[in-house]
Amino acid sequence: MQENELDLNAIRKQIDEVDHKLAEALEARLNLVMQVADYKKSKGIPVKDVAREKVVIDKVASFMQDPKYSIAVKNIMRGIIDQACILEETEINNVEARTLEIACFGPEASFTHQALETYFRGRQFNRHHFNTFDEVVLAVSEGDMDYAVLPIENSSTGGITDVYDLLRQHECSIVGEQCVKIEQNLMACEGASLDTIKTVYSHPQGFKQTKEFFRQLPNVEKVPFFSTSKSAQEVSEKQDITLAAIASSMAAEIYGLKIIAPAINYNSNNTTRFVIIAKNPESDPLADKITMIVAVKHETGSLYKMLASFYHTGLNMMNLESRPMGSNNWEYYFFIDVTGNLSDPVVKDLMQEIQGNITYCKILGNYRSNREV
Repeated sequence: MQENELDLNAIRKQIDEVDHKLAEALEARLNLVMQVADYKKSKGIPVKDVAREKVVIDKVASFMQDPKYSIAVKNIMRGIIDQACILEETEINNVEARTLEIACFGPEASFTHQALETYFRGRQFNRHHFNTFDEVVLAVSEGDMDYAVLPIENSSTGGITDVYDLLRQHECSIVGEQCVKIEQNLMACEGASLDTIKTVYSHPQGFKQTKEFFRQLPNVEKVPFFSTSKSAQEVSEKQDITLAAIASSMAAEIYGLKIIAPAINYNSNNTTRFVIIAKNPESDPLADKITMIVAVKHETGSLYKMLASFYHTGLNMMNLESRPMGSNNWEYYFFIDVTGNLSDPVVKDLMQEIQGNITYCKILGNYRSNREV
């Protein structure tokens, strides 16, 4: 055991040495980036150069002697280039990087919190926590927050309908997305066990994602709560061995709870897609995903004709959700995710083609897709 510890320490020392060289290399690269920014500023050249970025990323990945690291290196380079672009834009615009105000559904340690930290890493921001989806969306649509992060779809339980409805009802746009692998854990205070637990708190999504686990605990009462992390906070404050919560491992750590049953979600690939919303749409030349809402004519074949347009243009429809209109019985809004950029001629052709078969259309956003988990 002692020999293994010595080996690990030796490896970590080598990692520290490599990290030092890496920091020096990154600083040298960023110094060169700032020189590029000065040149672009003097010539009026845009910051983004998609073709150049792809060449750089592919070239660096090709330097890897072991090809299994290529994908990881491409993702790392993507992050380095994104941060370099932020520095270039700040330099060219001659302004200080502004601190963003960001709304987050649920308290600290929620899965939304994790998505927020991942998406906005490297940016300066203040995080504001809200208890309901309504509060989050209103904070953005009324201009109180620059951005907000909301869960919209889970790979196990499907779309989160309340969020879809709010995005239609309020003036805001989807400007990004972040996928997070979700691992639900059963947690309680010290002294608790599966035998002592009588009541479990969690967000309804938490219960849906763990329904198979609770078949073995038919007498346990499941109480819906604001969020998974708020459930953990509630159990922590009450210190009652008959209570438990379903939440993330981060929540267990922050609120001082012990995990009684780890990873109880029935789908081991359980992933939630979070959307980043802002009051106004943002233009991104790398945007490759469009979210829109449409309503079709209430007549035979109208939905089929509308969907056929996506097939004819060759665009990949990634998601289709229906929501009741409310004002007219048995009529629906359709939320559609499709690949593409609004500036592409093919997408313009699609939008033109579907006009004859729809009565309503709202573009919720055109943004970069994300599959990071």
